[in-house]
Amino acid sequence: MSHVLHRDLKHALPKAVKGEGAYIFDSTGKKYLDASGGPAVSCLGHSHPKVIEAVRRQVGEIAFAYSAFFTHDAIEQLADKLVSQAPAGLTRAFFVSGGSEASEAAMKLARQYFLEIGQPQRRHFIARERSYHGNTLGALSLGHDFARRQTYEPLLLPVTHIAPCYEYRERRADESVEAYGRRVADELETAILKIGPDQVAAFFAEPVAGSSLGCAEPVPGYLARLREICDRYGVLLVFDEVMCGMGRTGHLFTCAEDNVVPDILTMAKGLGAGYQPIGAFLAHDKIVRALEDGSGQLKHGHTYAGHTMACAAALAVQEVFQEENLIPRVRDLGAKLRARLDDSFGQHPHIGDIRGRGLFIGLEMVADRETKQAFDPGEKKWLKLRQAAMSVGLICYPAGGCIDGRSGDHILLAPPFNLADSQLDEIVDKLGQALKLTVG
Repeated sequence: MSHVLHRDLKHALPKAVKGEGAYIFDSTGKKYLDASGGPAVSCLGHSHPKVIEAVRRQVGEIAFAYSAFFTHDAIEQLADKLVSQAPAGLTRAFFVSGGSEASEAAMKLARQYFLEIGQPQRRHFIARERSYHGNTLGALSLGHDFARRQTYEPLLLPVTHIAPCYEYRERRADESVEAYGRRVADELETAILKIGPDQVAAFFAEPVAGSSLGCAEPVPGYLARLREICDRYGVLLVFDEVMCGMGRTGHLFTCAEDNVVPDILTMAKGLGAGYQPIGAFLAHDKIVRALEDGSGQLKHGHTYAGHTMACAAALAVQEVFQEENLIPRVRDLGAKLRARLDDSFGQHPHIGDIRGRGLFIGLEMVADRETKQAFDPGEKKWLKLRQAAMSVGLICYPAGGCIDGRSGDHILLAPPFNLADSQLDEIVDKLGQALKLTVG
């Protein structure tokens, strides 16, 4: 009997005992190809020697220096490295312990910014349907994941949600891609005007949607239109790159591909690649100046904010990205994986859409490819697919509810950036086996 309060109290989990490259081994010796990095975390695979050595070295020097009392080389160098590669204007970094904390911190920063500039009435947030921004109460309020929210609905903050950018199901047949993008982006303006232009603090969006919408990517012009609307009404634009960022889409910062700069950018997962728990936000210089000219303080913090070992591990991860030229490799591997998926499943009767960028790819499962009819949500095809994949030695990240919060099953793939080309074939082959076991 385990004394751990596991997430699933009715089904026993295999016990992981070793990680080696793209593989995880359990206590029976079974090998699993980690094609999703857990939830898009392990972007360097497992047991990368440089990162391990960086953690060992740091713990030998000092494991923890409280960030309210001290700075240290790891936090300073990590901030320097991120800011030097960030979109122009994002000049300061604040480090936390994960993506949910990063979202909470971004909400607080947005609120404090408006207090500092004399607009205390701005307290409303807008986000998108079928989004996910974390599992703490504030972050859960921002997100729109039905399964995660329903238990805690009475505790959540009031947040306005608008349509996501979900071209596969929501672009009309008579509508161009650009017209569709403008139509759904303009829902932001409608929401701002309804709430009151001087009442809204920030709009949160994932540049490429993650776990709740299966890698739905923005159509051309969509993110730029969001930026334009936020600027028009003085609303802060926050990009949540916790899952899609840190090289996952083939750019260190996802929004760089669209040439759109947010006011706050959150990150986690691939920042530390799973070697230590870490998240962060980058803040635009205009926000930093408002704090400097006002109270002179960031009115937020956690005990483990800027944790010494976590920053050392993340710094080593960023150095590996550069030394092994991994961001360009993501684009190359992503194109190859997408081609293999298209060849194998592009006409599969139960795969309706294959989407995403780089090594961040989603496949939407359907009961009927021609009509886009979803499976009955009661069948939980996403869960059966995950179990089938595990049975054949593949870790992927399926989920349900991408259509309306209840129906719609998708599979998310987010393998390591240093994957071997031959392992792309293994992913596709094992995914094919899992689909056959799940939908025939």
